[in-house]
Amino acid sequence: MKKDKRIAYFSMEIGIDSRIPTYSGGLGILAGDTLKSCADLKVPVIAVTLLYRKGYFYQKLDDAGRQIELPAQWTPSDFLELLPDKITVEIENRNVTVQAWKYNLKSVDENYSVPILFLDTDISANTDYGRALTNYLYGGDEKYRLAQEIVLGVGGVRMLRKLGYTDIKKYHMNEGHASLLALELLRENKRSEDVFNFDEVRNLCVFTTHTPVPAGHDKFSYDLVRNVLGEPIPLDVLKTLAGEENLNMTLLALNLSEYINGVAKKHGEISREMFPGYPIDSITNGVHPYSWAPESFRKLYNKYIPGWAKDPFTLRYIISIPKIEIWNAHMEAKIKLIDYINKESNTGMDYETFTIGFARRASTYKRAGLLFFDVDRLIDISKKAGKIQIVFAGKAHPKDIPGKELIKGIFECTHRIKNDIKIVYLENYDMELGKMVTSGVDLWLNTPLRPREASGTSGMKASLSGVPNFSVLDGWWVEGCIEGITGWSIGKKSIEENSDEKDAQDLYKKLENIIIPMFYKEKEQWLNIMQYCIAFNASFFNTHRMVHEYVLNAYLE
Repeated sequence: MKKDKRIAYFSMEIGIDSRIPTYSGGLGILAGDTLKSCADLKVPVIAVTLLYRKGYFYQKLDDAGRQIELPAQWTPSDFLELLPDKITVEIENRNVTVQAWKYNLKSVDENYSVPILFLDTDISANTDYGRALTNYLYGGDEKYRLAQEIVLGVGGVRMLRKLGYTDIKKYHMNEGHASLLALELLRENKRSEDVFNFDEVRNLCVFTTHTPVPAGHDKFSYDLVRNVLGEPIPLDVLKTLAGEENLNMTLLALNLSEYINGVAKKHGEISREMFPGYPIDSITNGVHPYSWAPESFRKLYNKYIPGWAKDPFTLRYIISIPKIEIWNAHMEAKIKLIDYINKESNTGMDYETFTIGFARRASTYKRAGLLFFDVDRLIDISKKAGKIQIVFAGKAHPKDIPGKELIKGIFECTHRIKNDIKIVYLENYDMELGKMVTSGVDLWLNTPLRPREASGTSGMKASLSGVPNFSVLDGWWVEGCIEGITGWSIGKKSIEENSDEKDAQDLYKKLENIIIPMFYKEKEQWLNIMQYCIAFNASFFNTHRMVHEYVLNAYLE
C-alpha cells in the first residue's frame, strides 16, 4: 500500500455501495460521493470509518406500515481486504483491539484509487462487549456511541500510524462524531508532559458540521467520559475545549480546527448564529455525477457531452441536446421504476401518470405527511388538474417512535384514498433504490421544517436526471431554486413561516395551477425545465465542484 496520502477523512458512516451497509442516509452517502470525486480528481485522501457487521438495519414494513428492523446480512470479506495490522484503544479501563479492512475506491477511469479503512473490533482477543462495539451503526445507548467514537477518532489515528501514514497534513472530521481524533493529535503533539500544542493540532484539523439545530450535536456527561474514555488530557483543559457541563463533540471540533464549514450557504449562516465567534465558512454539498446518473442518462451524456463524468460543469451544454432525447432517457428511467414498483407491490402504477417522489429518512421534521394535509383537496386536484401517483420510501431510526408513526400514517392514507390516487411506500430505502426513485419520478418533493435541512442531496440527484424539484426554501434549494426554471418553491423563505397550513396551501395551489397542467398540456415548457435542472443544478451541485472547494479552502496549506 503506497503511503503517499496527505489528507485523512474521518466519517462515522460511509456509503459506497448498497451491498456494503455501512451507512444510514445522507451523511454516509455524501461521504462516499466525496471520496468518489476525490478518486476521480486524484486528491491524495485516505478515509477512516467503522465496519458495521450488522449494518444500520434492513427495513421490512407490514401491511399497516409497522417498521420491522432486521440485521443487514453481508460478508465483509466479499468486498474488503483484511489487513494484518492491529492497534489497541482503552475503553472503560480495558484494552480493546482494533483491526482494519481496506477497500480501494477506484476512480471512474480506474486510474486512481482512494483507500478506505473500515475499523473492526469483532476479534477473538476482545471480550463480548468489545467485539460488539462495531456491530451496529447508531445502535445502543450513549455509552455505546461514545465507545464507537473512541474507536473511530482515537483508533483511526493510531491505525494510520501503524500502517505507516506518517505524513498526513490534514485530518477532516465529517461531523462531530470524529472529534476525538483531535484529542489523540493533542496527545501526540505535546510540547512537554503538561503543555499541549493547540496551534499545531488546529493547523492539522478541518471540521464540517451538518447539524442545523442545537439538539442534534453529540453531548456526553463528563462522568460518562471519565468512565469510558478516561482522561486523555486534564479535565479542566478538556472543559475549555468542549464545554463546561458536557463534552460537546461539535465544540471540541470547533475549538481544534483551523477550517470549519457548514454544508450550504444558509446552513453556514445558521451555524454562525448557533456558534458565535467561530469563523464558520460554507461549502455547499453535491452528489457524485456518474454514480447517480441512471444508465439512460449516462448514455445520453456520453453521446453529446463526452468527458462529463470527469468535468460535470460541462453538463450545462445539455441546452444543445434535442429535448426529445432527454424525454426518452427520462422515460427509460421511469419505466424501470414503475416496473420495480409493480413487481414489489400490487399498486398497479402506470408509465403515463404524473409521478411525485418523496424518499428520505422518516423523521417528523421532514414532514412527509404534508402532502396529505387536506386529502380531499389532493383528490380534487388529481381529478381536475390531472392524475397523480406518489412514491414514498425511507427508514425511521429504530428508536424514533414519531418517525415510525409517520410511516404508519402514510400507509393509512394510502389505503384510504387508493381508489382515487395510487400511492406506494417502498421498503428498505438504500442507495440502489434511491437512484431508481430520484431518476424515475416526474417531480421531486421536499417539505422540511425550516431551517432543519442543513443541505439535502436527494434533490441534487433528481436534477442529474432532469427531474424538477418542488421544495421548501431550505438547505441547498435556497441556492438551486430559480422559480419556474429549475423547479418551484413551497411557502416563504423565512424561518418564522413554518406553518403546515400555509405551506400545504401553497403546495396545492402550485400543483393544481402550474405544475400538473404544465406536465400534461405544455410538454415543451416542461422539457425546458428538465433541461435547466441539468444545465444549472446538475452542473454545479456535484461533489467534483465541492471537492475543488475543499482543496482550495481547507486542504491547501
